[in-house]
Amino acid sequence: MVADTRDAPIRVLIAKPGLDGHERGAKVVARALRDAGMEVIYTGLRQTPEMIVEAAIQEDVDAVGISILSGAHMALVPRIMELLRQDGHANLPVFVGGIIPPDDIAALTEIGVARVFGPGTSTQEIVEFVKAQVSG
Repeated sequence: MVADTRDAPIRVLIAKPGLDGHERGAKVVARALRDAGMEVIYTGLRQTPEMIVEAAIQEDVDAVGISILSGAHMALVPRIMELLRQDGHANLPVFVGGIIPPDDIAALTEIGVARVFGPGTSTQEIVEFVKAQVSG
């Protein structure tokens, strides 16, 4: 692994799009990233794709994590990816967590999602993924 030569901590936005009201997983991931020395901006529940992208740009984050359990991932995540591209942030790593069917994982990866994490993924795996994405 390449040593991180950044002066500032990695900044990650964690977001809960749509009507999904289950935020425990998002909070667990946010805590793990904070414990690893990252700055985490948690947007809270019921965010629109537009709100998520606006927050990511305003906060100048290095990565975006989307937590979604509602089943609306194939409507909401593509919209987030589209908005990021439109705003010139197509290279911003986006990762998704939730219960995502295998066929949908492939589709999300095709549109640019860097990684999809399913139930039972260790927080250490997510931390290492974010570090690798941001540090090179």
